[in-house]
Amino acid sequence: MQALLEQHIKEALNSLHQVNLENVEFQATRKEFEGDVTVVIFPMLRQVKTNPVALGEAIGSYLVENVDVVERFNVVKGFLNLVINDTFFLQQFKEIKDDAHFGFVKSTEESPSIMVEYSSPNTNKPLHLGHVRNNLLGYAVAEILKAAGNTVFKTQIINDRGIHICKSMLAWQKYGNGETPQTTGLKGDKLVGNYYVKFDQEYKAQVAELQKHGKTEDDAKVEAPLLLEAKKMLLQWEAGDEEVVSLWKKMNQWVYDGFEITYKNLGVDFDKNYYESDTYLLGKEVVQEGLEKDVFFKKEDGSVWIDLTEEGLDEKIVLRSDGTAVYMTQDIGTAIQRVKDYAINGLVYTVGNEQDYHFKVLFLILKKLGYEWANHLYHLSYGMVDLPSGKMKSREGTVVDADELMQEMTKTAQTISEDLGKLEGYTQDEKEELYETIGLGALKYYILKVDPRKRILFNPEESVDFQGNTGPFIQYTYARIQSILRKANFDYGQDVVDYTLDPKEKEVMKQLQLFPEVIQQAATQHSPALIANYTYDLVKEFNSFYQNVSILGTDVEIEKVFRVQLAKTVAQTLKNAFGLLGIQVPERM
Repeated sequence: MQALLEQHIKEALNSLHQVNLENVEFQATRKEFEGDVTVVIFPMLRQVKTNPVALGEAIGSYLVENVDVVERFNVVKGFLNLVINDTFFLQQFKEIKDDAHFGFVKSTEESPSIMVEYSSPNTNKPLHLGHVRNNLLGYAVAEILKAAGNTVFKTQIINDRGIHICKSMLAWQKYGNGETPQTTGLKGDKLVGNYYVKFDQEYKAQVAELQKHGKTEDDAKVEAPLLLEAKKMLLQWEAGDEEVVSLWKKMNQWVYDGFEITYKNLGVDFDKNYYESDTYLLGKEVVQEGLEKDVFFKKEDGSVWIDLTEEGLDEKIVLRSDGTAVYMTQDIGTAIQRVKDYAINGLVYTVGNEQDYHFKVLFLILKKLGYEWANHLYHLSYGMVDLPSGKMKSREGTVVDADELMQEMTKTAQTISEDLGKLEGYTQDEKEELYETIGLGALKYYILKVDPRKRILFNPEESVDFQGNTGPFIQYTYARIQSILRKANFDYGQDVVDYTLDPKEKEVMKQLQLFPEVIQQAATQHSPALIANYTYDLVKEFNSFYQNVSILGTDVEIEKVFRVQLAKTVAQTLKNAFGLLGIQVPERM
């Protein structure tokens, strides 16, 4: 509609004032005024020196005379409110009502290929609440980019090597008595995480003991025997020591098996896993290439750096004096490897905002090395997740565990559902499936409705509220529509042409028409919050319609047919939008 109106508004300006307007600004009409779309007149005054009201009146009259779909108009200060006729809305609705993928764009061979990285855990502990936000954001952004017409690959880089991994291995070796996930009944990631905590406890005890014997705290921290043993183990791993590598493989597999369960329960997946043990040597040859191109420079001690002071940053090391790589080096190498593996045009990194500086530097280095695709890198930066009781830490074992959080959400959903008492006729299995759908929907929606950059205070009880801007409220509306459709025991398939729309029906249709544009905006901004809040707006419009207009109770057959069609299309759109967020919708609640 806006494209059609824009063309005619430009013609109006050309005809009335011989001006070639570059673009036209539209916005939604405010509720207190009559209209379906509003044209903002003020920007035009840069090219047309006249009174904004007079200009609005002139354009409005031109449109009513020359554009069939414009029925009437009103001007409020510098805003031209246009009323669009019912025929236009009915024609638009006819095109979308039977399209199960309305709003989605199919990718083609020419579509951009984008890789989205998320999760990227360490193999020394289970996934926690911070990982939950990361996974939900990364997965949703990947699905949204796909719906916007891109070819998308989902990936993670698993941090499976380094001193932190050796700490868990060493503690298990010393204190584990050979226990396994099978013998303990624990998920593998939980078992390994317990030994990371155990290492920290024993290490702290050793540090305290050394301090008692006169060592300073700083000296005690570096001289504690346990830390020295862990460092030795890392060197043995790097040298390929058979026993150490065998233990490393065994314990990492325990963790992967545990992660797999968490990912399945959370509803996220990956097309390709990269492992730091395979990538940590990548990038070293690129450093040599960068030295030859004068992108990097060497200091007297042999270390290699890049000077980014002209870009407002500082000097950054890319290779240590002993020739070993730093994180930056392997990130450079991994990015180049991924482009080779998948011929992608862009990369999205889902990583917390404490790494903002790191990614600024990484992207700049790749640009300076001359990679064209480096112009299409995006850091999907996000804020911390707090619980009302405070922040999360993993060394002390006080972390908010992802598995426990999901179980807790399911339990909360069960308690609230039982209190509402709406589950007559459900089998126990159906009840449990519903609690999980509601609980996980609540968790995902609460996290995804917030702009990724903002910090979140996550309140489990608040998230499972069946009123307001929550997942369960939207799921409940979907289920309510399914109930209407089950009761609609007549044929409602025919096209509705000659029909006068109720204002409430029109508002729902206007909201539906925004969906394709919202998907494109969410993809451009990498923001699932736009999709989440769109669903809430759609549900509010539908509920207002539902409360004010009779759907199945009307005696007029054509009204009944059209209103059931409208309800069905709202339900399909909610299901599709929630699918982009990884949230399921229940057929009944």
